[in-house]
Amino acid sequence: MSRQRIPVAAPALVGREREYVLDCLDSTWISSNGKYLERFESAFAEFCGVRHAVSCCNGTAAVHLALLAHDVGLGDEVIVPTLTYVATANPVVYCGAQPVFVDAEPRTWNMDPERVAEAVTSKTRGIIVVHLYGHPVDMDPILELAEKHGLWVIEDAAEAHGATYRGRIAGSMGSLATFSFYGNKIITSGEGGMVVTDDERLAEIVRQLHGQGQDLERRYWFPMVGFNYRMTNIEAAIGLAQLERIDWHLGRRREIAAWYREELSDVEGVELSPHEPWAESAFWITCAVLNEERFGPRDDAMAVLDRAGIETRPFFYPLHTLPMYRDANVGKGFPIAEDLARRGVNLPSSATLTRDEVSYVCDQLRALAR
Repeated sequence: MSRQRIPVAAPALVGREREYVLDCLDSTWISSNGKYLERFESAFAEFCGVRHAVSCCNGTAAVHLALLAHDVGLGDEVIVPTLTYVATANPVVYCGAQPVFVDAEPRTWNMDPERVAEAVTSKTRGIIVVHLYGHPVDMDPILELAEKHGLWVIEDAAEAHGATYRGRIAGSMGSLATFSFYGNKIITSGEGGMVVTDDERLAEIVRQLHGQGQDLERRYWFPMVGFNYRMTNIEAAIGLAQLERIDWHLGRRREIAAWYREELSDVEGVELSPHEPWAESAFWITCAVLNEERFGPRDDAMAVLDRAGIETRPFFYPLHTLPMYRDANVGKGFPIAEDLARRGVNLPSSATLTRDEVSYVCDQLRALAR
């Protein structure tokens, strides 16, 4: 009997998603108005421990809106980790500003606070931190640095719903935070994003910008150029149903990560996702960084796993290596990010994975060791 292919990530629709979507269809409220939008925003703000949440069409738009709320523009610089998905940096360019990349640090794979300090110039407006693969950034030194230089901090928490840093939940520490609800995220709305904040003024700017710039009190009056970045009621309905089961989703991700640690504890040359004592990772994706002497080239190992019916993905390319960002970073050193990106693998991490499937993945990975 052949084994079903194991995906690296798949949504788990285990709540009231169908009920809420059918309610949208029956009511005909399927576009960017409807009761589920308000319910999802309110519930997500409460989940993050902040006062305001504004939904939008995806996580990239959320980052763009957060930058616009801080009036980022031509000539500005924004410090960004180089080891992240490209959607963290591209919105900086949308604003006419320049992303300034910093290297990762080896404990958490997140941006190195010491490198952040070295990147600050007279043009720096703020810092975007990314809680990579669900593990929080070491926030305190970055927040202290930002305060010292009069900078804001935006949390890109697209991969970190429910992660905590020294008891503080991801999304509650910066001036603004952004989330993604893409289909492979911890909770999903299909597509979708959210901007959260405790700052009422920033929340109002984001809400106005995401609806074409329309005045919040005067219909069809547009005092600014905005964007059509709104979420639909159907997406919000799915997101709300997912959020109602967030403890289950997080519990499953953490259980799966623990299974991987247990199964691979005796395998030399495999460095699994970090879990620092001061943090509680959301474990969006359980990752493995492979020792090349033991496992050979990472891509070869992935090819063998693929033939065994196991989907994996490589780590993100460091952004300073991409064609549009390479020229501005010639001669700069990013050794940690480059090493992690060369050797890192995303392992299957869907919330619906079984212990048997995790064991199978680990057995196949163990067989690759020399």
